Amino acid sequence: QLQLVESGGGLVKPGGSLKLSCATSLSILTFNTMSWYRQAPGKEREMVAIIFRGGTTNYADSVKGRFTMTRDFAKKMVFLQMNSLKPEDTGVYYCYVEVVGSRINYWGQGTQVTVPS
Repeated sequence: QLQLVESGGGLVKPGGSLKLSCATSLSILTFNTMSWYRQAPGKEREMVAIIFRGGTTNYADSVKGRFTMTRDFAKKMVFLQMNSLKPEDTGVYYCYVEVVGSRINYWGQGTQVTVPS
């Protein structure tokens, strides 16, 4: 059974930085895509960043130039470096993966990021 465990959330002032981590129990090559989503209070969950199996990354327009998604094969982890944080970045951040060659997907439990206005 796959496990996804996010960490690194917290309370940070506007303009500050946080680095989120998502640890998996399987090799990163198990996944066709690995993504970070966030859900703000009263809003729908939205994708923030995605990394494809080949290494290509894409970002939501709202975070381009501020967020960077990376991965570490040895640690079986993905990361989201978040810089120049804004109050609108507040939300619960989730790690999401899609298993290669299937429609199987998993969500992590989420980690709270709060940037007060």
